[in-house]
Amino acid sequence: MIKNKKKLSKSILKILLLLIVIAFAVYYINNYFSRLKFVKYSKFGISLPVKYSIHGIDVSHYQGNIDWEVVKAMKVDQIKIGFAFIKATEGLGMIDNKFSKNWFYAKQVSIPRGAYHFFNINKSGKGQAKHFIETVNLSPGDFPPILDIESNVNRANAKNVQQQIKNWLMIIEKHYKVKPIIYTNISCYENYLVDDFDDYPLWIAHYYATNAPLTNRKWIMWQHNEKGRVNGINTYVDFNVFKGDSASFNKLLIK
Repeated sequence: MIKNKKKLSKSILKILLLLIVIAFAVYYINNYFSRLKFVKYSKFGISLPVKYSIHGIDVSHYQGNIDWEVVKAMKVDQIKIGFAFIKATEGLGMIDNKFSKNWFYAKQVSIPRGAYHFFNINKSGKGQAKHFIETVNLSPGDFPPILDIESNVNRANAKNVQQQIKNWLMIIEKHYKVKPIIYTNISCYENYLVDDFDDYPLWIAHYYATNAPLTNRKWIMWQHNEKGRVNGINTYVDFNVFKGDSASFNKLLIK
């Protein structure tokens, strides 16, 4: 009986040691892969964050003539261009000279598209909203309108600029009956937009962050690199990821 008890104790000890070894192995494997934040894709010319499954680009006249069929067809290890943001307007009167073409052909190849307005901090928010509305017709399957705010705001005029931004957002939301998306960078958001605009979906630019943009603010899109390459585009192009799965992605689009 004593021998049997000793054998049983040794067996339990071996099992416990084995479990400890397995636990440490799992820990180190998980730790290794958690460090693997980006993977280099030579065909895209950049490294892409691995924890996001929906990737997209944003374009303007700077990208020249785009072959949207070729853009749509590009696929590398199951990664493809899943959406495109297209510059539409700027300030009170400027229309991007590639907007109409890009807007039409992105739709033709069934790439979900979004139109953005580049905000001029020295001009009327109401006037800029009117300009966007006169230029952009949205359809089911499009993203909500996007307000691009990048300029450094003089602190002395910050309240006035914030009011002009609010005017744009309120007029656009009333017209299109959907809450607009704000695009900005980390410093601009935290210095000038924090708190007053937290109800709006955020598309944040922060290049070369290791895993996600360094902000506590909830965001839905992250522009992580400005030097991507895509078949059908002859210049560098900005790359973005959507934070969420296909269900939450489709929920964001206009119905």
